[in-house]
Amino acid sequence: MRGTTAEVRMERDDLILISVDDHIIEPPDIFVNHLPKRYLDDAPKLVHREDGSDVWQFRDSTIGNAALNAVAGRPKEEYGLDPQGMDEIRPGCYDVHERVKDMNAGGVLAQMNFPSFPGFAARLFATDDDDFSLALVRAYNDWHIDEWCGAYPGRFIPMALPAIWSAELCAGEIRRVAEKGCHSLTFPENPAALGYPSFHDEYWNPVWQALSDTNTVMSVHIGSSGRLAIPAVDSPPDVMITLQPINLVSAAADLLWSRAVKEYPDLKIALSEGGTGWIPYFLERVDRTFEMHATWTLQDFGGKLPSEVFRDHFLTCFISDDLGVKLRHEIGIDNICWEGDYPHSDSMWPDAPEQIHGVLRKHSVPDEDIVRMTHENAMRWYSFDPFSHIPKDRATVGALRGAAEGHDVTIRSRSRQLTEPVDKLEAFRSRARAAVAAAAAGR
Repeated sequence: MRGTTAEVRMERDDLILISVDDHIIEPPDIFVNHLPKRYLDDAPKLVHREDGSDVWQFRDSTIGNAALNAVAGRPKEEYGLDPQGMDEIRPGCYDVHERVKDMNAGGVLAQMNFPSFPGFAARLFATDDDDFSLALVRAYNDWHIDEWCGAYPGRFIPMALPAIWSAELCAGEIRRVAEKGCHSLTFPENPAALGYPSFHDEYWNPVWQALSDTNTVMSVHIGSSGRLAIPAVDSPPDVMITLQPINLVSAAADLLWSRAVKEYPDLKIALSEGGTGWIPYFLERVDRTFEMHATWTLQDFGGKLPSEVFRDHFLTCFISDDLGVKLRHEIGIDNICWEGDYPHSDSMWPDAPEQIHGVLRKHSVPDEDIVRMTHENAMRWYSFDPFSHIPKDRATVGALRGAAEGHDVTIRSRSRQLTEPVDKLEAFRSRARAAVAAAAAGR
């Protein structure tokens, strides 16, 4: 199966796909087995409303809708209108057994699943009671590691929520979950935007040390600071969707020029759902900035260029990034992973193997590069070994799809709402106005 730079010999069904960015729509019972009984009455609860919608409620707060952007299996005509209830989404969004069936049908060996209702930074759990807050974080992490990931060893890269309100508690939780085999921590792309110290503050030193000591990757997802780029309230939604990776460009620069990557040489950071095509220019720009300005900004990378330091510390990922695949060696072939984004609207499920293989074939990517980007890099960065549980010959696209024969992957309408496109646009503008107003109030 070895290829050359002029020919792709690996066939679609021979691919082994590990995705480093997917999402869970949490089921209602996540706290039942893991939160101390004294806290259960006060825990977040999934509430089914008379209008058919499902929302999480926590104390006096209602947290959006439970099925945010979970549109896998829907026709594109229903994009732009979030499902309102659990009955409008595929069971694979919230049921681990159905998730694995969907993964098999989509030819995906393993996923890493980001949270939904707590937010990527779990700021929702930051109450005025540190003990209760930490209990919520630990309960979620234990449910995710022991029940979700533990149900199918070798199929999920475990990911932990941070105790974002306390660097010391966060460091302790990193060490605790690492002992359970979890080496990924979701973290906001800009903690300062959430009212916490910036990446440049020594406050986070315990977190950097714990991440380094446990070989845990800080996985930074777009939108994790609660802010997306919307130039104006009347900007079309296409503007926001186009600019979504921009927040991670900002985070990459902020972290690359920070103390953390200089003082913690083992620190690893993943730029989740940020794409890869922009990175060659970014690396060119940071090297030029260093060349022209380091004498007065006092930046010192110990004899290395910023682009070299980037490759030491940062992992990038792509869904179907034509330019990124073409420029993979300018990015760093060992710094690229594939992501599926199930069940969100960027996902190619169930046809990811067809689309990614098409991009690989277009650019005549040799087998040794393919295996790095599709699974070997993910395994190395996240200390994850699926083959200790699943033989390689049962891990390929072809083998997994064979195991899923008969599983329904029909694309069909699931929405109870018959909203016209003009109504969807108005709903988007209403949310944009609210977001801009909230941001202004926070300044």
